[in-house]
Amino acid sequence: MKVGFLGPKATFTELAVKKVFPKFELEPYRTIPESMDAVVDGKVDLAVVPVENALEGSVNITLDYLTHVVQLPIVGEITIPIKQHLMVHPANRDNWENVTKVYSHSHAIAQCHKFLHTKLKGVPFESVSSTAAAAKLVMDHPELQAAAIANELAAKEYGLSIVQPNIHDFDYNHTRFVVLSEKELDFQTISGSEHYKTTLMVNLPTDRPGSLHQVLSAFAWRNINLSKIESRPMKTGIGNYFFIIDLEMKLDEVLIPGAMAELEALGCGVTLLGSYPTFMVELN
Repeated sequence: MKVGFLGPKATFTELAVKKVFPKFELEPYRTIPESMDAVVDGKVDLAVVPVENALEGSVNITLDYLTHVVQLPIVGEITIPIKQHLMVHPANRDNWENVTKVYSHSHAIAQCHKFLHTKLKGVPFESVSSTAAAAKLVMDHPELQAAAIANELAAKEYGLSIVQPNIHDFDYNHTRFVVLSEKELDFQTISGSEHYKTTLMVNLPTDRPGSLHQVLSAFAWRNINLSKIESRPMKTGIGNYFFIIDLEMKLDEVLIPGAMAELEALGCGVTLLGSYPTFMVELN
């Protein structure tokens, strides 16, 4: 099977993919939407895309494209720890403190705020499409005397020297990825995980006081635990939102269908985005 992911090579997404799908063929894409489109177009069998970071929150482009454009089923979830390192071209290793600019993904830059404003105070930083793209840029242009913030896989892939390891502000930093596919994929067997989650998209009825309270009550009295509830704009006007709700249980035949039926009876629109195993990757 072929897996599409946010490229280029050595992104955190590829790190997650290699840990869970080591025998699958990998296909990097330039953007998250392109990774999803590849599934719809039949170019790959599944896509792995980031959906949430413990420090920076949700990856909005993933949520919006998933709900407004492609609507691919979520068949699995992968969570990996995020370790950020400062790396430079080997030619600039000995004078790394004199770097003229730092490149990385905007999330990675935000995750290393303290380091950048103390150890490299005054050095400008610039966002690029991914941490791996930053590493490739630094390797291709040693004359820039720039640094990249990326993972260990990127340093190995592009031949950079890690001069300051683990520069992230907080030790507990994880990113959650979702596995998207229109095909039957036994992610439970692949990952060995027994823990399941179910994700719903809920549109509230227009101008009804207490609607969100009624939605939450439908889960509460059934003793269904919610691990996350997030509002996203419907893109139809100011103040129009829908909710993405994560339930800490597998789709059953009684409780979740009953809750969905109750919400629909209240005038809500309810869409099942997926019921899937979740897997936590341990890195050395």
